[in-house]
Amino acid sequence: MKAIKFRLIVMNFLIFAVWGAYLCSLGIYLSKIGMGANIGKFFAIQGIVSLFMPALMGIVADRWIPAQKLLGICHFIAAVFMALAGYMGMKYGSAVSFGQLFPFYALSVAFFMPTIALGNSVSYNALTKAGLDTVKAFPPIRVFGTVGFILSMWIVNFTGFKNGYEQLFVSAAWGVILAVYSFTLPDCPVNKNVESKSFVDTFGLRAFALFKDARMAVFFIFSFLLGMCLQVTNGFCTPFLDAFGQSPEYASAFAVKNNVFLSSISQVSETLCILLIPFFLKKFGIKKVMLIAFGAWALRFFFLGAGGPTGFGLVLFILSMIVYGVAFDFFNISGSLFVDQNTDEKIRSSAQGVFMMMTNGFGATIGSFCAQAVVNHFTLGKTNFDELMAGWSSAWYVFATFALVVGVLFAILFKYKHEPEKQ
Repeated sequence: MKAIKFRLIVMNFLIFAVWGAYLCSLGIYLSKIGMGANIGKFFAIQGIVSLFMPALMGIVADRWIPAQKLLGICHFIAAVFMALAGYMGMKYGSAVSFGQLFPFYALSVAFFMPTIALGNSVSYNALTKAGLDTVKAFPPIRVFGTVGFILSMWIVNFTGFKNGYEQLFVSAAWGVILAVYSFTLPDCPVNKNVESKSFVDTFGLRAFALFKDARMAVFFIFSFLLGMCLQVTNGFCTPFLDAFGQSPEYASAFAVKNNVFLSSISQVSETLCILLIPFFLKKFGIKKVMLIAFGAWALRFFFLGAGGPTGFGLVLFILSMIVYGVAFDFFNISGSLFVDQNTDEKIRSSAQGVFMMMTNGFGATIGSFCAQAVVNHFTLGKTNFDELMAGWSSAWYVFATFALVVGVLFAILFKYKHEPEKQ
């Protein structure tokens, strides 16, 4: 049992190390090469490909290619395209165009996004085979995914790679390592039901029938709304912190010079909060856990709007990073476990793909474009530093209000009776 846990720990570490190399620092690089107005597009593409790629790869894993092998294939392809995006940045420097950088980045993301759901499927399958309770066993394993994410953030922060294309090469390197490692993982079953000839069964679309269940439909809809919140901070938190460097008063502040490191406190908090999930899910159930997540998102955005890089403002920034752990984990990890426990084992990979489609698909896409529109409305064309930062604060307050309102609606509309004895 210890051996399988360790192997899953390594897998989760590598999956999120790939992502952590650029997710929170890409906005800084784009701003420095004159693509600040395109940040939303780079993050929206993650959502666009998540509309179909996780579900599609989940179907393939359920029907034809074992999930652990598909995980390796996807990561190798993603690494190749990310390396090509890095090469474009290296070759053309600050003159690199959107058309030279974005296509390779988009193709890389297209093959990376399904691997989060595939990794969950590999983990749940291996733990179940080992006779372990996924609710108890998975969160401590998933913690190391966040550790990998943090390590990558620290690498790009302290090497200065956060400012340039080098972060893309770091991501590609992690991806190649994981691609090789994936083929050594325990085998996952495929469901080749030769007797079934219907289109729905052949292509694994039965997972979409979950929307016929009113409770699951509401759950997926609000997962989409929470997915919008996630992309707001992924795309704009570090560019916001970096903008304080325009003022001589704040340019040399540690929080500004090491804004990616400051942002990594969010992932440290996430690491610790994952360990709280088994207790909270069993004690309070998915509805209250999701409500806590909505409240945490509202606080996350409010503290960013009210904070600053020094003094009490820095305290608020740090608090914002801390509550992120609750905001992310109580939604993302708990939601994945809820889907796993409420779906038939024959469609679990597909169901995880649907969950990813709603959160990192529709949620990320619409969230990225909406966030870019809000940020542009309040900050674009502001040359005066005080006016610029006041605009940023207004944008964060808009996001906080959104999270709060959606949380209230979820409390009213999601019908769920918690039964601890069945957890």
